[in-house]
Amino acid sequence: MSRSAMPNLVRLLGAFVAVAVGMGLISAGLLMPFAGASGSAARGTVGAFEDLDGEFTAISLAQQSKIYSADGKVLATPYDANRIIVPMSKISKNMINAQLAIEDSRFYEHGGIDLRGTSRAFFSNISSGATQGGSSITQQYVKIMLQEKAIREDDQEAAKEAVEQTYSRKLQEMKYALDVEKTHTKGQILNNYLNLVYYGDQAYGVEAAARHFFSTSARKLTVGEAATLAGVVQSPSRLNIRTNPKEVQERRDLVLDRMLSLGDITPGQHKKYTKQKVSDMLRIKESEGGTCTKAVDPYFCNYVMEYLKTMPELGPDPDARLQAVNTGGLKIKTTLRRDWQKKMHEDLTKKVPNGDPKVGAGAAMVEPGTGKVRAIAQTSRYKVGLDRATTTYSEQAWTYPTRYGGTNGFAIGSTAKMYVLAAALANGTPMNGTVDAPRAAPRQQHQFPRTVFDPQCTVGEPTWGVQNDFATGGVMTLRKATAQSINTAFAQLASDIGSCKIPGVMTKMGLMDGNGATYGLAQTSDGTKVKGDYAISNIVLGSDSTSPLQLASSYATLAADGMYCPPTPIESITKANGKQIKIKPPKCTRALETGVARGVTHLLRGTLEDQGGTAATQKLADGRVAAGKTGTTENHGESWFAGFTPQLATAVWVGTPLGDGKSMEMDNITIGGQYYPYVFGGTIAAPLWKQIMDDASAGMPKKSFPAPSDKVVAGDNVAIPSVIGKTPAEADSLLRGAGLVPRNAGTTTSTSPAGTVASTSPSGQAPRGGTVSYTVSNGIAPASPAQTPTQTQAAPPSTTTRVQAAPPAPTSTSTTTAPTRTKGPENPKTNGRPKSTGDKPKKKDR
Repeated sequence: MSRSAMPNLVRLLGAFVAVAVGMGLISAGLLMPFAGASGSAARGTVGAFEDLDGEFTAISLAQQSKIYSADGKVLATPYDANRIIVPMSKISKNMINAQLAIEDSRFYEHGGIDLRGTSRAFFSNISSGATQGGSSITQQYVKIMLQEKAIREDDQEAAKEAVEQTYSRKLQEMKYALDVEKTHTKGQILNNYLNLVYYGDQAYGVEAAARHFFSTSARKLTVGEAATLAGVVQSPSRLNIRTNPKEVQERRDLVLDRMLSLGDITPGQHKKYTKQKVSDMLRIKESEGGTCTKAVDPYFCNYVMEYLKTMPELGPDPDARLQAVNTGGLKIKTTLRRDWQKKMHEDLTKKVPNGDPKVGAGAAMVEPGTGKVRAIAQTSRYKVGLDRATTTYSEQAWTYPTRYGGTNGFAIGSTAKMYVLAAALANGTPMNGTVDAPRAAPRQQHQFPRTVFDPQCTVGEPTWGVQNDFATGGVMTLRKATAQSINTAFAQLASDIGSCKIPGVMTKMGLMDGNGATYGLAQTSDGTKVKGDYAISNIVLGSDSTSPLQLASSYATLAADGMYCPPTPIESITKANGKQIKIKPPKCTRALETGVARGVTHLLRGTLEDQGGTAATQKLADGRVAAGKTGTTENHGESWFAGFTPQLATAVWVGTPLGDGKSMEMDNITIGGQYYPYVFGGTIAAPLWKQIMDDASAGMPKKSFPAPSDKVVAGDNVAIPSVIGKTPAEADSLLRGAGLVPRNAGTTTSTSPAGTVASTSPSGQAPRGGTVSYTVSNGIAPASPAQTPTQTQAAPPSTTTRVQAAPPAPTSTSTTTAPTRTKGPENPKTNGRPKSTGDKPKKKDR
């Protein structure tokens, strides 16, 4: 043996001798040789063992916690039926045998510490240096109880020490086990253990586990069911019966092997039950009355429960945190305004009734500057155990991301244009500046060459076809382009500033997809996201997906003068003894400069205020100032409005959540008794947003948005040097010298000499550090256009017109989708629930 292993061996021997002393074995002369081998180290450890606390005090198995709304109303009681205490007489002999077989087959033969098990672990650990194995049922009971007690007392250090793999902890556990064996019968110890231990999936104790996983009682558990439950105790998070049946089955078969070797089952029973698949055995019962099934709002309750599992203040890991909530008698005050949430639900279901055959709706409201989630609601009813979700019943929330049990979300349409504005203003584009929008008649596209966009933020095809909802184009102000949501204007703006500046702004403002991946990434044909490669349709026209909560939180950044605050549903947590747990609030970060946030806000006010604005008829009541943006997906599959006042930010979504990854068109459709030829963001989501915000804002003081700085209004512009007639190399040099970024946008027909610059975009001035695209002449003069009758350009239709009068044909943003990529896959997680329409990118219009 190496010298480096000797100190560990001495400690092992000392600990082992100390255990033997506690068991009264040294006096019997059974282990005297070990005492001599360990010398003074062993004698020191013996002394330390004798000095350890020897009196173990158990606590009651559970204290119910309560979840409250911000106004003090009880929302849920975790978990009113998740642990059901039963006596030994109501626990199947199969369960008792299975648990003892895999955890402590000599339980009735030892006095709290299994000498054989400890010896086996001791000799095994000599070579490995490990400090685990050999624990008896009594020791496990002590460990779990100590951890639970520490968590209730908010003693995180003690909770950690209760489960850490150290000899000092093991010795204390052993001494407590000896005391428990003196004060409890074997039946009491085993009964307490079976009622205390965690079997996963929020089921504590054998009775709750039997009901939850197999829809039976502990008394009626079969050999196979009992072996399955007994096997997961080792690691209930990893060995999750619901989500990891394959590994659970391997562990179950090990339990059955042990039961056979001990004579608890016959060879015939062993053969029968090892043939059963765990997945076929499951009869998961979801309606037994757990934490959230009886809650006032189950969707919000589920969100809170999942969020609590992420809070380090409640324990070292998700299982410990869940146990603290389940048994700690906590008073959990949430940020939810129950009155706002209730009214939000009423507003949604009035316009989009529950049970509509294909359309659902959801909304989320947050407080700018704090991230407090004030309300979330959706039109479906909560129901567990469904074979297939519908718009009437769904267990899955449509309003928050998969991390908390929600959805990947839905394509956000032109609400994504806000981020283009933010990137442009941050790049020095003046708020009162203009953009030269390529003209596109209805149902006709302008083809943007992929070369006019940054290589990592473009399209896979040679061109990207973009069209508008009505005939428009030419030089226009950013405010007009925003208010009327001109697609070609924003595509051009992305080209002008450098398209790869947009994803960074999105990330800083907290916009991610519902699976937690970076928003806007291109996808392969199988839906895999490509790290570091963005689809232009995603980042300009919102083809990627997110949830209402994530979008509302991101838009709240503007109302908070550029500070992004992650959403949180927790206001405070108070322990059973009345002491408040110190909670570290989510860290707010600077996403935008104050002036930029104010400039974008000013531009977004035009959506609600300007003539031709896509939501001009949806101003808030009593002249309250607000800003926001409509969003519609291709073929009118989703309708969005995201908007805010200085005090509240809300995102409203209306769409088709059950299309197996594809939006269903909301054309020629009647929703809530109202007929819609086409559903735009301004026709249904915006009116809902207005109603929800009016209800919540009533009684609040009216506040105005601060004015942006002169620098943001006028921009930080530099003159574009004249490069017409220059070679590309000369143009690049001149533009870089002026502090601009040149981009060769390809060739064009022109009377300029072949190989020289024919035009630039923009012209005259550009933001410092901005991109100037230029085209190179091919030396061929353009053909003279044929004479055509003079046409009058159509004025942009009003929101009301879009609702009531059908256009000649469906309009859309683009006939191109996010390009197929083949490199660097980044797989988004899914939650195994019904797919939402947001699973695949889609093309957008308004």
